[in-house]
Amino acid sequence: MRGWPLIKILPQKTNFRFVKYALPAGIISTVLCIASLVGCFYPGLNMGIDFRGGASIEVSKPVGQAIDLGAVRGAVSDLGLGDVGVQGIARRGSNVDDGSTAILRFQVPEGRDQTQVVQQVETAITEAVGDVSYSGVSIVGSKVSGELFTAGLLALGSAVFLMFLYIWFRFEPQFGFGAVAGLVHDMILTFGLIVVMGLEFNLTMVAAILTVIGYSMNDTVVVFDRLRENLRKYKTMPLREVIDLSLNETLSRTIITGVTAVAVLAVLAIWGGEALFGFSIALMMGIIIGTYSSIYVGAPIILLWGVKRGGPSDDAKPIKLGMASRP
Repeated sequence: MRGWPLIKILPQKTNFRFVKYALPAGIISTVLCIASLVGCFYPGLNMGIDFRGGASIEVSKPVGQAIDLGAVRGAVSDLGLGDVGVQGIARRGSNVDDGSTAILRFQVPEGRDQTQVVQQVETAITEAVGDVSYSGVSIVGSKVSGELFTAGLLALGSAVFLMFLYIWFRFEPQFGFGAVAGLVHDMILTFGLIVVMGLEFNLTMVAAILTVIGYSMNDTVVVFDRLRENLRKYKTMPLREVIDLSLNETLSRTIITGVTAVAVLAVLAIWGGEALFGFSIALMMGIIIGTYSSIYVGAPIILLWGVKRGGPSDDAKPIKLGMASRP
């Protein structure tokens, strides 16, 4: 078939004027970031078991008999206990996971007797998967959950700081500030998405946001590499035109990589089950946001700081963003 694969129909060379719309894009991003920050406090994040506290039970069958994890998750979810996590583990005294043992985590609603809730959970599981044995019942308190939440935020902050150092040493300080602005932008909007969609915020979501940070940084480095090359190659070209040129030259790579990742995550969200749905959605939208920030957050900040091209040029001075046409 002519025109297949679809990648062949993409234009090999584009000439979009991205910088022309940097100001309105910046205003929109600022408004969305403020709204996302407000949403994180009111109505607030829907904390999962990891950050709110709950109970955990070890469920096991005789050796060689596998536990239906989906049936366990469905039975407990029907009790209306909020976030439910089920994971297969190796039997005690053995390093082999034969599917006969699992760890179940669920929330205990406030005001309800913990012992009674655990009994209801055990009854529901027995009805769903047959006779099983229960052991290792434990309650995770709010203090431990608070410590996990603090550790998760520190992990996100450390990731952003280390990315800033990497860009600083590889490029110039202004590139580092542009990259960090893009990463913070991506994190805040991803948090906002989690609030809007009412997704459970747990350690899996922290992993998704860390993945978004890595993806966004990778995309930003590709753009900055091409921008640095073009700054050396076109020393007399106005800075805004060099940025537009660099973004256009990396656009096809950005689109292909982003669409491929989003397609895989969409399949995972549809057929991956309830346990992976929130992770897939957050990661998918984070990649879309990260692609946008590489174009309209990271690169335009270079205009505000200016760059050094290794020679005399007025482009080393900061440039005001605006809607004016190119000289």
